[in-house]
Amino acid sequence: MAIVLAAGQGKRMKSKLYKVLHPVCGKPMVGHVLDTVKQVNCERSIVVVGHGAEAVQSYLGEAAEYVLQEQQLGTGHAVKQAKPLIGSEEGSTIVVCGDTPLVTAETLESLTQLHESRKAAATVLTADMNNPKGYGRVIRHEDGGVLRIVEQKDCTPEEDAVREINTGTYCFDNAKLFAALEKVTNKNVQQEFYLTDVIGILVEQGEVVLGYQTNDYAESIGINDRVALSEAEGLMRKRINHKHMLNGVTILDTTSTYIGADVTIGSDTVIHPGTLLKGNTVIGENSQIGPQSDITDSTIGDGVTIKHSVLDHAEVGSRTTVGPFAYLRPGTKLGEEVKIGDFVEVKNAKIDDGSKVSHLSYIGDASIGKNVNVGCGAITVNYDGYNKFMTEIEDDAFIGSNVNLIAPLKVGKGAYVVAGSTITQSVSENDLAIARKRQENKPGYAEKIRSRAKATKANKDKE
Repeated sequence: MAIVLAAGQGKRMKSKLYKVLHPVCGKPMVGHVLDTVKQVNCERSIVVVGHGAEAVQSYLGEAAEYVLQEQQLGTGHAVKQAKPLIGSEEGSTIVVCGDTPLVTAETLESLTQLHESRKAAATVLTADMNNPKGYGRVIRHEDGGVLRIVEQKDCTPEEDAVREINTGTYCFDNAKLFAALEKVTNKNVQQEFYLTDVIGILVEQGEVVLGYQTNDYAESIGINDRVALSEAEGLMRKRINHKHMLNGVTILDTTSTYIGADVTIGSDTVIHPGTLLKGNTVIGENSQIGPQSDITDSTIGDGVTIKHSVLDHAEVGSRTTVGPFAYLRPGTKLGEEVKIGDFVEVKNAKIDDGSKVSHLSYIGDASIGKNVNVGCGAITVNYDGYNKFMTEIEDDAFIGSNVNLIAPLKVGKGAYVVAGSTITQSVSENDLAIARKRQENKPGYAEKIRSRAKATKANKDKE
């Protein structure tokens, strides 16, 4: 079981957004924590909510159970709110703060294994810090067990010199946790019920209380302000990049590459500088992504090249090239070996295998078949000010440069639309469509126009 403490308001964030919903590498910090405890196979996850309860529940949905701490009366009081749900359960319970997104599943597993192997009543996750200022110190017995946790302001000079700190993450014997919580009082300066007092109560009862020290101090970071948020972002980004590189991804400049926590990347893909990969983006193998590309919630195949482009909820087939300076908006589905060139925008459109939209075009609300060539400056005119309409272009069609396709219409298989045409009616298979006024040349007329223009300018200068 797990109890995630997420009821604090987070005033030091100075934000209208509830603290635990601030994102770290694209995911709200409480989402990181809940995902981590689920990796430890906790059968039940209880999230204690308070300020911003509706927003937290809206984000997490059915991934957790919820209890409400109406008044923030301390961490002990927060944990006690879960008693109606799991107070009578047997087994181990992890208690973790919702603002500690850097704690890992591996650490929680090791914490739990130590706790259960030694049949402890409580095991504290600790960390060694060079500068432990502001953290509660973990004071141990000579035998290594935990004697007590002392808050910074209550430390003696000897205790203040201790570098082992309490991270705020614990593993408890569930029954002993809730029994001890009944004995916790608020007789302190803050008049709050502290979860750390449970440690002292269990020690006084002669119970086994242990400490498990993580080898990564970053797991102890609790985010209370924007400075800590930035530090956590940097540490998480470094961790994510490291994982991908170990999995066979080349990241040319880790300092300028931003990869979200839920992004998947295949081996031998190269990520170029200035690239942002966000949401649930999935990238295949042997692709070249970037530089300077911003990709959100998109699926990209193998052998794809994307340069200087923005993709949002798009699908890109294998061996397709995108960019530079392309914009693929939601609903874009590109087949294999498609070419989307510079300054092309695609929205809610399917472009099938082998087709090309090479430059300066807008393709919206369209279905384009295989091996279609769309010329420079071609536009699907899909909107009449009130409604959107579809354009369908079948296989092997050719759309000339500067063509306007006024939807709804269909261009048949193998049809040819002449450059500069504005097409308002469907074009049948293998037909040629031309919709422009026949050219007329007037001999010598250019000089007449220039003379007229010069005379007009001279008159204006005299005035």
